[in-house]
Amino acid sequence: MPQELTRSLAAIVGARHVLTAAADTAPYFRDWRRQFRAAAECVVRPASTAEVAAVVRRCAAEGVAIVPQGGNTGLVGGSVPSGARREIVLALARLNRVRAVDPLNDTITVEAGCVLANVQHAAEEAGRYFPLSLAAEGSCQIGGNLSTNAGGVNVLRYGNAREQVLGLEVVLPDGRVWDGLRGLRKDNTGYDLKQLFIGAEGTLGIITAAVLKLQPLPAATVTAWIALESPARAVELLALLRAQLGDRLSAFELVSRRCLEAVLAHAADARDPLGEPHPWYVLAEAADAGSFELLGERLGGALEQAIADGVARDAGVAQSHVQSAALWRLREMIPEAQFANVKHDVSVPLSRIAELVERAGAALEAALPGVPVYCFGHVGDGNLHYNVGDAALLPRREEVNGIVHGEVAALGGSISAEHGLGQLKRAEIARRKDPLELELMRLLKRALDPQGLMNPGKLL
Repeated sequence: MPQELTRSLAAIVGARHVLTAAADTAPYFRDWRRQFRAAAECVVRPASTAEVAAVVRRCAAEGVAIVPQGGNTGLVGGSVPSGARREIVLALARLNRVRAVDPLNDTITVEAGCVLANVQHAAEEAGRYFPLSLAAEGSCQIGGNLSTNAGGVNVLRYGNAREQVLGLEVVLPDGRVWDGLRGLRKDNTGYDLKQLFIGAEGTLGIITAAVLKLQPLPAATVTAWIALESPARAVELLALLRAQLGDRLSAFELVSRRCLEAVLAHAADARDPLGEPHPWYVLAEAADAGSFELLGERLGGALEQAIADGVARDAGVAQSHVQSAALWRLREMIPEAQFANVKHDVSVPLSRIAELVERAGAALEAALPGVPVYCFGHVGDGNLHYNVGDAALLPRREEVNGIVHGEVAALGGSISAEHGLGQLKRAEIARRKDPLELELMRLLKRALDPQGLMNPGKLL
């Protein structure tokens, strides 16, 4: 019975950490975009791996499913209940300790509920740099970042979340704890088990802690806002800056004029960095161990060449941290400025980005004349956020998805680059993914979670 379950869970985590009142549970039962909403029997907030394991064992004995939840900042409904069966939400925010920092090994060991910004701060206090950076870093949690294999703005230089991890601690669906918290860069002793759980969206087990790689803290960072004619020019500019800057280039973000105008309309204090409108922009950032002046000269020289060659139209280089922060704020406010529409998180090979923008735009115009498109994203790694229309178009989401995802598939791309599948793309991935890949994924799911208790209704 539900009441018996909540009483037994309260005995594990404490009565005040089992939430059942509607006012208390409501934020946990709906996603950030308010696209998905369903009730569960309760919300459980454990404070340790041992408590997580005990909760999982109790739920497994009852056949009750578990929805792991971090900061609940996802965009695909992956961290909220599906409502299809008996479920609880397991909120991990109280697992928020930094367990260890090892500057000589360049690692930090943190619990899953640590807010990403706090991980970054702990690394900086140790004179190191944790490069995973997202617009939601002030509220998203590292467990969710790893469970969705988050990307963000620094993938160009440092890779996805998957590349930032050396070891994991995971509570398995039967309540056993796998302690894989090893800070080793070389361990050739069989399957790399941690990679099973990174990007699995909580469907194979619950990540409770991780050993993360740290990087040297950059001494200088230079940010530039660059105007361009087209996405094709952006790809050319990326090649030019890579040739001139090498690994110093850490971020390369594409922004359409329509996205910038949405931000300018949304935020009264936002300013157009170049004043004169241009069709497209790139927000680029370089980081180095040298001085700000030398790095600025190097980036400035590369941009002068780009303008002289006709690759770029104009550019402005931030002269202070305040100016740099203002440029990044423009980029980070884009999702909020066009909050309710049909969103796509897609990737294609770098060489086909311009083709995707052109083909998808033409196909949408043919089907939905005049529909606005908000295109922005991490063009340095082939990942675009291609958002269409406004809230009025949401009832036609399947139709719009079919158009955009069809063009993505034709160009050998992926319909989920960094946000995961969750509930939003679960049905479509069954149509788009190779049947053998899906079969192998289901085999793994059945082997690790035979009762189907881990985050049901998501991904598969």
